[in-house]
Order: sequence, then structure tokens, then C-alpha cells
Amino acid sequence: MGTRSYRPYTPSTRQVTLSDFAEITRDEPEKSLTKSNHRPKGRNNRGVITSRRRGGGHKRLYRIIDFHRNKHNIPAKVASIEYDPNRNARIALLYYQDGEKRYILHPAGLEVGASVISGPDAPIEVGNALPLSNIPLGTSVHNVELIPGKGGQIVRAAGVSAQVVAKEGKYVTLKLPSTEVRMVQRNCYATIGQVGNSDARNLSLGKAGRSRRLGRRPKVRGSVMNPVDHPHGGGEGRAPIGRSGPVTPWGKPTLGAKTRKPKKQSTALVVRRRRKSSKRGRGGRQA
Repeated sequence: MGTRSYRPYTPSTRQVTLSDFAEITRDEPEKSLTKSNHRPKGRNNRGVITSRRRGGGHKRLYRIIDFHRNKHNIPAKVASIEYDPNRNARIALLYYQDGEKRYILHPAGLEVGASVISGPDAPIEVGNALPLSNIPLGTSVHNVELIPGKGGQIVRAAGVSAQVVAKEGKYVTLKLPSTEVRMVQRNCYATIGQVGNSDARNLSLGKAGRSRRLGRRPKVRGSVMNPVDHPHGGGEGRAPIGRSGPVTPWGKPTLGAKTRKPKKQSTALVVRRRRKSSKRGRGGRQA
């Protein structure tokens, strides 16, 4: 697991940084664990664009991932580590002793031939899944459930992990990768270890064409649009926003405005909110 770069033979190879795919052991996915995947490309059920700058991209075959880890007390062997075009993490193919095959997220350090198991009495080893109540304090976990039995919903991206920091009553307190500290029900399952492919954050696409193949269309700053297209548009030359703060194309405050619902139920479970990001996009306060 690492990155590779190129000599600057072209403008794109000067900037591009790719994964070396050293950990991949199999090129073709398990056919029984794949299905076709209709990608909405930013449209809703009426065909109306609800998420801008999405569309195109290379065709993908969806790999069915076991986020539930609900096959308890049956050992499985890691058969291969594979690439998944639908996420930045790698996936591991498991062969269970009863003959079933499943994909899971590949944790860092889990090698081909290793054995993993899920259940309340599973040992504290990388790749094993247990209820949070049975995981020692200070342990790194990923693929964490928020509702018991629903399957892992958070801490699934490449290179991330959450830390078990406290246990009290029917809740376990986790420190999430975003620095948020929140409580999760103690009977929710989580997988031991950190998600692999931590070098994903170091990759550089290098050119617009690679973004297009990922299904991302170009974006333009509101300040260079016409007034009919964006509240920041218009004016002679480079003009200021002309408002008390930056807004979306529909006039709602943006770039730092809080969007979390004040009466959201899970607010009571958040011990400490995540640290605010100081990053802004190119063009400063432009939307």
C-alpha cells in the first residue's frame, strides 16, 4: 500500500499521484457478490437535478459488502484483497467454513490467509466484529453501527478509525475521525482495527479527465456567473459579493452556516461537536 508518481512528460503526469495497488491480490470480483448499479447522477425520481456537478463517469459494477457482520461464531478465511470502484477503501473476500462467501471492508494489517470471526465472544483481533460493550477502552474500531442490527454506517472510509473512550450505562462513547465525541448503544457492533488504504488521502488526480471518469463534472465560482445564475454574479470585473455573507445559488447562507436541525434526536448523544474546519475553497469566500 503506497503511492507512485511519474516524470513530468506531460502536464498531467507532473501532478498525478496514483496508488501502487500493491495490496491487491485478485483482479476480477466474485461474480455472485456483484450486481448492476443504477447511478442517479444527481437526479431525483422525477429526473430533476438535486445535486449539481454529478454525471458521466465510467460504468461500475457494485460489490455487495457485508456491513452487518451478522454471521456469528463461524470462522472465515481471507481469500483475497480486491479493488472496489465504489469506495476508496479496499475490500476483502471471506470464505466461511459453511461455504458462504462475503465481502468486508479491508482493515489495515489483515493478510490473505488470516482468519476472522464475528460474535460477542470473538477475540480482540484485527478484522473481528464484536458488540461495543465487549471491546476494551482505547481500541480502534471501524464500520460502527448506530442502530443495533442495521449494519455499520459510520467510520468506513479509507484510513479512518474511531476510538472507544468510555462506557457508561447502556452507551459506549466513541471519538470519531471528525474529532466528534458521541455515544452509541452498547449492543451495536463494530469491527476491530483501522480501515486500510490510508494512502488514499495522498492521491492527486492530476487532470480534469480523471475527475470526469469518477463522475464529477466541472464547477464554476458564483462570482464569475451572471446575476441571473447566481447571487454573487454580475458587476464589472472582479466584484465583491454585495451581501453580508456568501450565499448559495438559491440565496441561503453558506460557507460556515450551520445546517444541522436544532431538534435532531441524536443531538442528545453528541458529547462534543466536531472541530470546525478552517479550510475554504479556491476563491476565498465565494460559493
